[in-house]
Amino acid sequence: MLAIDVKDLRKEFRVQKNREGLGGAMKDLFRREYREVRAVKDISFQIPKGEICGYIGENGAGKSTTIKMLTGILVPTSGHLQVNGYVPHKDREKFVNEIGVVFGQRSQLWWDIGVIESFRLLRKVYRVPETEFKKRLDNLVERLQLGDLLNRPVRKLSLGQRMRCELVASLLHNPSILFLDEPTIGLDIVVKTEIRDFLMQMNKEEGTTILLTTHDLQDIEALCSRVIMLDDGKVIYDGGLNELKTRWSKGREIQFQFGNHISLDKLRGVTAGLEVSWTLENEVTAKLFVPHEVSVSEAMGRVVSGAEIRDIKIFETNTDEIVRGIYQSGSAETAEAGRPASGEASIKETSDNKEKELAAP
Repeated sequence: MLAIDVKDLRKEFRVQKNREGLGGAMKDLFRREYREVRAVKDISFQIPKGEICGYIGENGAGKSTTIKMLTGILVPTSGHLQVNGYVPHKDREKFVNEIGVVFGQRSQLWWDIGVIESFRLLRKVYRVPETEFKKRLDNLVERLQLGDLLNRPVRKLSLGQRMRCELVASLLHNPSILFLDEPTIGLDIVVKTEIRDFLMQMNKEEGTTILLTTHDLQDIEALCSRVIMLDDGKVIYDGGLNELKTRWSKGREIQFQFGNHISLDKLRGVTAGLEVSWTLENEVTAKLFVPHEVSVSEAMGRVVSGAEIRDIKIFETNTDEIVRGIYQSGSAETAEAGRPASGEASIKETSDNKEKELAAP
């Protein structure tokens, strides 16, 4: 079943033109001029229940406008839109019980009262039974370690503490869909990791559908298997994150540290017949660039069998560079990303450590 169904969704705004100078300001007082701005341009996508989907784009691409239409805050200019079978702006009273929303730069908590009092007010807003509310609250407080914060006024919380409280506030009524708009903005690495782990666990245990907008691509890599990329109000990519890397990264770089002095001629001889290239960094260190058309394991196997190796490091695809290249081209069909240059990982680590490393920021 579909959690979100969007087809040909469009949103236009009527924006006042401001004329220059004092004379222009006087004219604007009596005769205003307007222009039409199309923020979202006939986008279409579907999100099945239980999926975590990343919704990314540059500032002004239309991400927040889309989220506001999906949550019923804005009315679409045209197009088809259903969330959990509801049309958000038409069925708002029934619909809000099905969703949770966190806006990273806006709070749903009351600034001058204790956190627990905000939670109790939200219980009444969503009409959650007392016993269900207490059970749900105790569970969330334990998982996000908020026990010491419940009686503090919101204004006395740090940003990381407040964002954890915002998550609890959005989940008190047990929504099936969670919309997150920049939930980790301004947070340190430790708090970001805690929030990512919590969201992943909640999705696995409760099947909560999550639509996440963020500028931090490490959030996307840690949580999402699918990404929708928006540029100038249009969808330019909708698919798997791994597919995005495979299609638009040029390959991988492997750094070898040798036991003895090595020459480029010898290295080229070891990999003869493979479409790879070598860069000598010093007398005992060299980098091998392996395009996607060439098997990494075959290339590494030849080098390992042909020379004494002390250490090997693989430089994974730099997702930031790939996405930047797609934005610059305006289309995922024509984008060309630069060669990966970060995300260093050692193949001497165990597979368990590797999984933890990939999940961490």
